[in-house]
Amino acid sequence: MRPRHDPGCGMKPYTRKASVLWLGTHQGGKGAISTPSAVLKNVAYASGSEVKQRGTNPPELIAAAHAGSFSMTLANELGEAGYRPRQIDTTATVTMEIVAAAWTMTQSHLDVIATVPKVAQCDFVDAALRAKANCPISRSLNANISMRAKLSPRGAAAERVRSKRIPVTPVSATIRNNRARRNGAKT
Repeated sequence: MRPRHDPGCGMKPYTRKASVLWLGTHQGGKGAISTPSAVLKNVAYASGSEVKQRGTNPPELIAAAHAGSFSMTLANELGEAGYRPRQIDTTATVTMEIVAAAWTMTQSHLDVIATVPKVAQCDFVDAALRAKANCPISRSLNANISMRAKLSPRGAAAERVRSKRIPVTPVSATIRNNRARRNGAKT
C-alpha cells in the first residue's frame, strides 16, 4: 500500500495564497496581511526584528506554518504505523541571523510533545524522524524561490496605496472573532 504522501497516489497539486499590503520602508513601514480563508484579514504585519510590535511578521508566520505542518505530518506518520495520536503539541522556534549582510533564517527548532496510546518509544521516534523529513514546510525551508516582478506605470499603484487607509486588526482579536463566529455570535 502506498503512503498517502506518495506522489503516485493520485493526489493533485494545489496552491494557496496570502497577500500583504505594505506601506513605507522596511524599518519604519507597516502592512496588513490577508488570506482568502479570512483567517487572516487585514492583520497587522511588520518587520520581525521589532520587539514591541503589534501583529505578526514573516518569521512568526513561518514558525506557525512549520509547527502546524509538522504536527499534521507526524499524525499521518503515526497513523500509517497503526497508531492513533490523541494530541500532538509542537512549538517551532525559528532563528534569524545576519548572514552575508542579509537577514537569513538559519534554524527552525521543533519541540514536540505527543500523547499516543500504545506506542513504543522507538516507534514514536521513528515516526517523528520521518515526519521531520517529510513535512512540506521542513522540505521547503531551503527551497528554490521564484518571483514575478512588475513595475506599475508611473507608480500609480503606489500612489493609490499611500492614499488608502489600511484597517488593521490585531491577531488576537481576529482569533477571538473567528471563535465567536464559529460559536454563533455576531462580531
